[in-house]
Amino acid sequence: MSTPEPRIVVTTTDMERLRTLVDTTSGDVAEALDAELLRAEVVEARELPPDVVTMNSRVVYRDEETRESREVTLSYPQDASLEQGRISVLAPVGAALLGLSVGQEIEWQQPGGRSKRLRILSVTYQPQAAGETH
Repeated sequence: MSTPEPRIVVTTTDMERLRTLVDTTSGDVAEALDAELLRAEVVEARELPPDVVTMNSRVVYRDEETRESREVTLSYPQDASLEQGRISVLAPVGAALLGLSVGQEIEWQQPGGRSKRLRILSVTYQPQAAGETH
């Protein structure tokens, strides 16, 4: 039995940029991101709670199966770098993290049919909370 999808929140700026990205990208992850965006609650940056994962946020999440925690920055594809811990929003885990808030978990299908469950432990940096507009 799968759990209901968690509520996600996206800023108007992120939504506009991600819509353009989805519209110019093909593939399963772009389709999954598109589905996430369709169900997202869209808010102005100033209305966004500081514990929501937005584009360019630094987030700590835990794999609920392995109990391993990891800190990453959610990035646009051109800024992604595994060495720097910058994960693309077009990577399966990146698309899954977008819009979640601290305490929420999400389960998604990985290539090969296995599912993975992640829990958001903290948002250590969020551009909107830091007063930055990108």
